[in-house]
Amino acid sequence: MINVLNDSFESFSFLKGFNEDWRKRFKKNPHLVEYIKSLAKRRIIKPPELVEKLSRDMAKIREPNLIYPVGDPVFIHIYTDERGSIKYHPIEPRLKENRNLIISEVERRIAMVVDERHVPSDNREKEKMLYSLLEKIVRKGSRTIVNKKKLVLTPDDFERLKYELYCEKIGVSLLEPFIRDPYIEDISCSGLGPIYVHHKIFGAIETTVGFSSNDELDRFVIRLSEIIGKPVSHRNPIVDATLPDGSRINIVFGEDISRRGSNFTIRKFSGTPLSIIDLVAFGTMDPLIVAYLWMLLGERMSIWVCGETASGKTTTLTAMTALIPPDAKIVSIEDTPEVTVPHKNWIREVVRTTEESGSGVTMFDLLKAALRQRPTYIIVGEIRGREGNIAFQAMQTGHPVLTTFHAASVVRLVQRLTGYPIEVPKTYIDNLNAVIIQSAVHDPETGKYKRRVLSVNEILGYDPAEGRFEFIEVFSWEPSSDTFQFRGLGSSYLLETKIAIMKGLSGREIRKVYEELDLRAKIIDLMRKLNIRDYWEVWETLVWIHNVGLEKAYEKLKRQAMFKLGPQAITDEPLIKGL
Repeated sequence: MINVLNDSFESFSFLKGFNEDWRKRFKKNPHLVEYIKSLAKRRIIKPPELVEKLSRDMAKIREPNLIYPVGDPVFIHIYTDERGSIKYHPIEPRLKENRNLIISEVERRIAMVVDERHVPSDNREKEKMLYSLLEKIVRKGSRTIVNKKKLVLTPDDFERLKYELYCEKIGVSLLEPFIRDPYIEDISCSGLGPIYVHHKIFGAIETTVGFSSNDELDRFVIRLSEIIGKPVSHRNPIVDATLPDGSRINIVFGEDISRRGSNFTIRKFSGTPLSIIDLVAFGTMDPLIVAYLWMLLGERMSIWVCGETASGKTTTLTAMTALIPPDAKIVSIEDTPEVTVPHKNWIREVVRTTEESGSGVTMFDLLKAALRQRPTYIIVGEIRGREGNIAFQAMQTGHPVLTTFHAASVVRLVQRLTGYPIEVPKTYIDNLNAVIIQSAVHDPETGKYKRRVLSVNEILGYDPAEGRFEFIEVFSWEPSSDTFQFRGLGSSYLLETKIAIMKGLSGREIRKVYEELDLRAKIIDLMRKLNIRDYWEVWETLVWIHNVGLEKAYEKLKRQAMFKLGPQAITDEPLIKGL
């Protein structure tokens, strides 16, 4: 237990992970000191470990007890309670006494002095103006006094007030810590009770933040809808929109349609996407799969990423875009902007929804317009309905399409494509070249879920004589060993009958296609070993490879790996077994 309770934060030097950076954080953030001391008084939670960043390996920790920063003045404590459940607790500098009174008085005084002619152009300017007004209307003193005549705050209360106002006027109120936390994927409130988050490391976790009454929840949901500019009401109880940081939000308002009270779900937007090398490092796919996708995308093949909800489809789609040649023109079409494309010649189009009849712009409309923009690739965030038919028309006219689709297998994909409302003619199916099937699978080592590409499949088309669709599974995941098997050597339809022809290779030279596939896989593996993983660094490296050629790039990366990691890190053996 924490048993040192003097006034100095130096008493926390015994905590695991304490260093000079944490010393500065404790000095700057008295509320963090206060929180650590409160743990000792409760005598329930053991002393936490202080960490700078989280890693995927931490998923193996059975009873986590960690505090990490998400940007001053907010910290997150993930701990295991006395019942063995993992909890998520934000550590924030909230006002302790007379909160509502202080905030209402400050808002009243700001309204009296603010210059309404000056409208801040962005959040940074708004924050600067807000803090400048606070300096004018609030006096600092040894104790806090709040009434109509006096507004005096202690220095500590003043800093807490700044954070409170930031959350209410610029941020997203009590959800601010969740939005700041880069390890959060989803935030969900299913009604009264606690808010839940899906953590990239620790999975689904109950938070210590929640709602105890329907009035409180409804007020918050209305406030949240006003932030996004789409107010909910009993007349318009369901809203889909985007938060200022780009996160996708769905709100359902009122007990009449949601029996446990209003609810909302936020799908976080990641500032820097995961790269294709990240996915290799995480085990989602291996270097050979990446090399295969790289070759297909270099020859304008249509690839769809399929899977169930939360299987990582959009993450994979975004990572794949870096494999498209850098001189390509790309048009992306989405309901909510999520896909990131690194190319300079990128047209980003977003669906417009409106209550006024005839003034909205649908995915169907944007996809039809994209056909007239002469793109190298069309990227559709997700195909759900009749826009799927237009996507196949685009592919039939030579416009390759990348997209995500809800289907757990190739058979299910074809059933949905050929059925209502998409209704793609069976003979058109072979315009789709390859299908990635992805899923979240259980990890027995950690007890949580991990994303894996279950298979990569080449679509051959519809055989009217047999009345069935044919496809080749070129890659498959082996769950017992958590490895990927390449089954396409000597039998890949796309490599041998499509790409080989595009490269001008004769039937006797087919082996060269597989040798290039192996070389690309070795390059991807070297990038992983050299820790070239940042999305934009990966993109720059792929552009460089495109310019200098595969052979020169491989030799240079191999020399770098030998210098940094030693000769043992390099092998000239083929990655394709049997080549």
